[in-house]
Amino acid sequence: MGLLDDRIVLVNGGSQGVGAAVARAAVREGAVVAVSGRRAEPGEALVAELTEGGGTAMYVRADLAEAEQAKASVARVVEAYGRIDCLVNSAGLTSRGTLLDTTPELFDQHIAINLRAPFFAMQAAVADMVRRGEPGTVVNVITSSAHGGQPFLAPYVAAKAGLIGLTRNAAHAHRWDRIRINGLNIGWTATEGEDATQRAFHGAGDDWREQAAARLPMGRLGRPDEIADFVVLLLSDRSGVVTGSVIDWDQNVLGGLD
Repeated sequence: MGLLDDRIVLVNGGSQGVGAAVARAAVREGAVVAVSGRRAEPGEALVAELTEGGGTAMYVRADLAEAEQAKASVARVVEAYGRIDCLVNSAGLTSRGTLLDTTPELFDQHIAINLRAPFFAMQAAVADMVRRGEPGTVVNVITSSAHGGQPFLAPYVAAKAGLIGLTRNAAHAHRWDRIRINGLNIGWTATEGEDATQRAFHGAGDDWREQAAARLPMGRLGRPDEIADFVVLLLSDRSGVVTGSVIDWDQNVLGGLD
């Protein structure tokens, strides 16, 4: 028996990085998985990988910056499989901006991807669960930077901190529906997106991971597959009655000082 046997799981932002790792882990644990993303090529390639390995998966093309498409991603899953049991919101925009140089346009982009998309995807998923009178689970992939973050992450922090509040609010609102909603504040992680960000915004070279690892307590960055295993646990019955928790998944300790 897998942890997610017979569960229908949608991973929004699931075509690469942490989302793709969650999709792989969920299929390995017996789930039927849908992954959404704006770019078809990586999404379809991931689905081909999952199905060739014996899993059941589908790709849903969605620009999550559009609220209606975030809701439609859930509707596509319900149309295809009759229901949705689990939702993972893993899409994230990490483009840089400080309090002084962030434009209204950049701010709105962060709100759209990092806060509004999870809000309306959860709205659609929870509505299906409530309509059927069945339990379900949601995991929002957030960030340890939501506690404050670096000065160049101002709009990102604003949006992700809002997602922390939303996670707790929705969990409280739907606990009597047996819908468990939790969040994961992940730390610095080695993903394709992080590689692109380091090169685009910080002039990083090919050895940036090694340089970053040397500055971290465990001597390495976090890995998407590790995070994915934790997300699957939170989606599954093995996490028991836990809801409304936002867990720091990081090697730096909030509030700790040297």
